[in-house]
Amino acid sequence: MSRPDGTVPGLPAVAHAARRIALLRLGSAALPIGGYSYSQGFEAAIDRGWVRDETGTRGWLEDLLAAGIGRFDAPLLYALVQAIARDDPAEAERLHERYLASRESAELRAETLQMGRSLLLLVAGLEGIDAAAREAARVRLRADEPCALPLAWAWAARGFGIGAEEALAAWLWAWLENQVAAAMKAIPLGQQAGQRLVCALSPALAATAACAATLAEDDWCAFAPGLAMASGWHETQYSRLFRS
Repeated sequence: MSRPDGTVPGLPAVAHAARRIALLRLGSAALPIGGYSYSQGFEAAIDRGWVRDETGTRGWLEDLLAAGIGRFDAPLLYALVQAIARDDPAEAERLHERYLASRESAELRAETLQMGRSLLLLVAGLEGIDAAAREAARVRLRADEPCALPLAWAWAARGFGIGAEEALAAWLWAWLENQVAAAMKAIPLGQQAGQRLVCALSPALAATAACAATLAEDDWCAFAPGLAMASGWHETQYSRLFRS
């Protein structure tokens, strides 16, 4: 269990630094898994006039954090990372199947499977990381089994030596950074507006992470009908920048 400052009792300073670097790597927009090409329904919300400016973007993202992302994706990812860390493949697969079943449009399902496979390829091809994670990625790739992004993320977290709390923080940061980048491109918003959004939403992101780590599975909820409709409409949207 890590301390509030992110350090882990018993680890030397160099190991702490390596852990932080691995965490930044996993949550980076430069991670080569294609996240920049997706808006997760946000572009359709703009096209429909639901979101028009910085204020609307903040409201849209706050609603998603309070609904599907915060009450389903985040706690499921946290549980999945824990299952992989304790070598519980049956539980990991159960959670993986539940996540896939929650993707309500063809685009959202295709997105998570493409990004998951790309992250698996990354993990499988790296040296110097946890051998079990690397081999698990290679086995799944050889079997050509579907792999949603949360499952690949859990294996990447194990490979890089990142705990569940840090993996969840990286996941939420990557989501927020991607959504703000999509707003900057598609509305469009300026860079200063993007940074204001990050500052405004960071407390909600931290609160979401804290809640997700303690939320019982019976209380998980993926009810976000606006997101589902926006994603479905995006499949036939005439002009678009993003793949979802």
